[in-house]
Amino acid sequence: MNYQQTLDWMFAQLPMYQREGKTAFKKNLTNILAFSKELNYPEKKFKSIHVGGTNGKGSTSHMLASILQEAGYKVGLYTSPHLKNFTERIRINGSEIPKRKVSSFIKKYKDFLEEQKLSFFEMTVGLAFNYFADEKVDIAIIEVGLGGRLDSTNIIKPEVSVITNIGLDHTQFLGETLPEIAFEKAGIIKNETPVIIGERQLDVERVFIKKAKEENSRIFFASDEIIDFPTDLLGDYQKSNSKTAVKAIKELKGFKVLKENISDGLLNVVRNTNLKGRWQILQHKPKVICDTAHNAEGLKIVLNQLKKEEYKQLHIVLGVVSDKKLEEVLPFFPKDASYYFCKPNIPRGLSEEVLQLESLKFQLKGEKYSSVKKALKKALSNANQYDTIYIGGSTFVVAEII
Repeated sequence: MNYQQTLDWMFAQLPMYQREGKTAFKKNLTNILAFSKELNYPEKKFKSIHVGGTNGKGSTSHMLASILQEAGYKVGLYTSPHLKNFTERIRINGSEIPKRKVSSFIKKYKDFLEEQKLSFFEMTVGLAFNYFADEKVDIAIIEVGLGGRLDSTNIIKPEVSVITNIGLDHTQFLGETLPEIAFEKAGIIKNETPVIIGERQLDVERVFIKKAKEENSRIFFASDEIIDFPTDLLGDYQKSNSKTAVKAIKELKGFKVLKENISDGLLNVVRNTNLKGRWQILQHKPKVICDTAHNAEGLKIVLNQLKKEEYKQLHIVLGVVSDKKLEEVLPFFPKDASYYFCKPNIPRGLSEEVLQLESLKFQLKGEKYSSVKKALKKALSNANQYDTIYIGGSTFVVAEII
């Protein structure tokens, strides 16, 4: 199989969460443990930092990678989902895994993957861990896919565990309350491993403190720290993420990271890791901004920042996935904006007709479009140079226009 055929096969084997939703969610780690054994336990051959949380775990992971790269280390970075190319998920010092490595790996283990019925995410985690081990990275930053306790990445024994924050997202898998979700996220806290919690949240801090005590792990709340480093990542929410990343670096033992490495790393995240989609300004006159925020907590912060923008008229290209609880996110959107409702091009995408109708209940008015690109094209034609266009609601909406 060539690279594209390999990807098609991976996507087709079993539903993957990003495309299909709940049917792809596994209730145990049996498959990934079996795959790890087949691969001769690659996760034991490199050091790691494990990063979970509801919002900010992707940005925090990229910050950590950038800082360690500036310190001269060979750094693996595993994140999900990808925006444009599958290979974005697996990088070393900012360079994506070669396509031939993906093809050859799947070809080598195809019989095992079929026999064990591994999910897309499980086989991708195995691929990442195997690649990092083969390439002998000094350390890998591993972002949790979903939750923590039962996530396929949770077979690593990291040097530091990081949990950015807790919000109501993926409640169909993780629980309906913040403490229930925190319990799942706390599953990445390991024995005698320091854990950094990005935000001290009264509803859930006791869950983390209890788990850390059980594991004899030192726990730190980054939001209590006085840490202030500027970053090239735009967006007010990045201040919290940078605090979390810096505190994690300070608790990382066995690696020499100077203050200048931290400063340079945070100022060069985009250059070092090629991160996209976080308050990314695509053009000026009219100003076009996109952001992958997609749950209530993330959107609230992003839309508050949008209020600070100066414009004559605000245009919002909006699309969401079908399992999104609209009553939790639509109240944050401004009523005086012009809306362009669209459906992200994945099976889980919510139809533009439904989104338009549901949005009307919250006094959000606009036209519907059959694709993200058509919606953006119309927004660009309607906007003048003094207007602002915001594109968001889903990672997949942003992916289609970057």
